[in-house]
Amino acid sequence: MTTALLSTAEELHARVRHGRRAVVMTMGALHEGHATLIRTARETAGPDGEVVVTVFVNPLQFGAGEDLDRYPRTLDADLKLAEQAGADAVFAPSVDEVYPGGEPQVRVSAGPMGERLEGASRPGHFDGMLTVVAKLLHLTRPDAALFGQKDAQQLALIRRMVRDLNFGVDIVAVPTVREEDGLALSSRNRYLSPDERRTALALSRALFAGRDRHAAQEALRARAREVPSTRARAEALSAIGESRAAADAHAVATAAPGGPAAVRAAARQVLDEAVRLDPPLRLDYLALVDPADFTEIGDDFTGEAVLAVAARVGTTRLIDNLPLTFGAAS
Repeated sequence: MTTALLSTAEELHARVRHGRRAVVMTMGALHEGHATLIRTARETAGPDGEVVVTVFVNPLQFGAGEDLDRYPRTLDADLKLAEQAGADAVFAPSVDEVYPGGEPQVRVSAGPMGERLEGASRPGHFDGMLTVVAKLLHLTRPDAALFGQKDAQQLALIRRMVRDLNFGVDIVAVPTVREEDGLALSSRNRYLSPDERRTALALSRALFAGRDRHAAQEALRARAREVPSTRARAEALSAIGESRAAADAHAVATAAPGGPAAVRAAARQVLDEAVRLDPPLRLDYLALVDPADFTEIGDDFTGEAVLAVAARVGTTRLIDNLPLTFGAAS
């Protein structure tokens, strides 16, 4: 197939549509993570539908001192990757096309959730992100839009905007794509030197450590539930030589149901060690939050949660996260 390169909304609107249109929004510098989004969009749109990839480096979501000027712009390579992944069109508008009157005076506000974590580190970032997503949804008029789970807070805010402001579009989340060593794919990974990349692996290692601690706790809790807490329980366990193991499991389950504190501690231990590496990791935040509002969860929390981390290595800022399920919902 030949992927069309479009630069104006007029060109996009002139295309004859058959079936569903699925859109993947990007800032370019496409990699395998984006290719996964595009392939998933192809499945979402169906054989008679259309996949549109937007490539637009949005100035509104870059703060003072951030990397707007050096953000990689690789449109020829992006077009090739999009075509190979199954896109029908790449919509690469200019800044004047998206913001014809200059910076917009009316913008979308991300609200309280947009001031936490990434929002606290990058004031105004989510307002700029939501504003351009809203504009691109209007310009591309999709039935579905796909976003990666690596940007978990962004995904949560887009879902909230679409719900709160009654956008008629399905938001589809696609799992994070990782390189073989565990590093989450990002356009900013290309900025890392070999030594910086080795340090950057601490982000994913910390998340995996938290996940493994959580899995071990959940396994112990499940084991403790298998035998009733009665006199017969102790006798039965003693008979099969597992009284100590069961007692330990029961203690863990009783002392820290769900174990958010232990998950945080396991992840932080990895990050604390990375601070002493050369070059060092400079931690921005480690958080275990409710994806509904990105507030920290308590030890009695049950349900879906997100373990998220952000840090700088050299001049490069990286983020990563993993979804976890606590308590009765797991």
